[in-house]
Amino acid sequence: MKVKVISVLEDNYMYLVIEESTRDAVAVDAAVPKRLLEIIRKEDVVLRAILTTHHHWDHARGNEELAQLFPGLRVFGADERIGALTHRVTHGQELSFGAIRVRCLFTPCHTSGHMCYFMWEDDSPDAPALFSGDTLFVGGCGQFFEGTAEQMHTNLTQILGTLPKDTKIFCGHECTVRNLKFALKVEPENEMVKEKLAWAKQRDEEDLPTVPSTLQEEFLYNPFLRVTEEPVQRFAGRTEPVEVLRALRSHRDSFKKPKERPNPQAVLAFDWGLFGPFLEKK
Repeated sequence: MKVKVISVLEDNYMYLVIEESTRDAVAVDAAVPKRLLEIIRKEDVVLRAILTTHHHWDHARGNEELAQLFPGLRVFGADERIGALTHRVTHGQELSFGAIRVRCLFTPCHTSGHMCYFMWEDDSPDAPALFSGDTLFVGGCGQFFEGTAEQMHTNLTQILGTLPKDTKIFCGHECTVRNLKFALKVEPENEMVKEKLAWAKQRDEEDLPTVPSTLQEEFLYNPFLRVTEEPVQRFAGRTEPVEVLRALRSHRDSFKKPKERPNPQAVLAFDWGLFGPFLEKK
């Protein structure tokens, strides 16, 4: 199982998971078809399915176009709002793509229909992979747009947090530096946070991704997985885990918000090449 990390839009990741014996492939969060098609051609693989974590445009926008380009393409997800959806999946449901096994893990909160995908190959020495969308990030977690702190706590502790510790975490956005700067504010004495932040800054300067991390690492520096730790509780001013998580998310939402962010639709238009004719005229 080979995972291609594909950077798109402002800070999104989509992924192409390749079954190396058959050269079949599955895309995760196929937001920008043009870029995905480039990778498919370069890797010389056949796209068999799309796994969509949630319906937001920056994760699902490419589904309709790809479904037209690849008749019979299967599109999996847990939310009817996902474009071109052909297979609605449920928590615990398992899928197979050649040797690749997938377990669907329902994690409502960021959206009410958010699904994460846990992948592995039987009898493989490689660590399993989690495609966590906007539920679990490197050093952080997603915003509670359509859910509650109780739901996110369940997601992080009972559903994702109980996966094998060597699980590789492939999240939906590159926001590691910002997340770890916040983590350092929460735990100023945490040496693991300091080390990971220094590493992430170096990766950022070299324009390299910070994914994947591992679940074991996340428990060492991600404050949203450390709600029972005394320094985190002290920062939050709470001791009950759900309330600690609620307070952390509130603090994170107001933590050094970027002053200006490019218009997402404009960024998407550039990725699609829609401005090409206008630029050529100049």
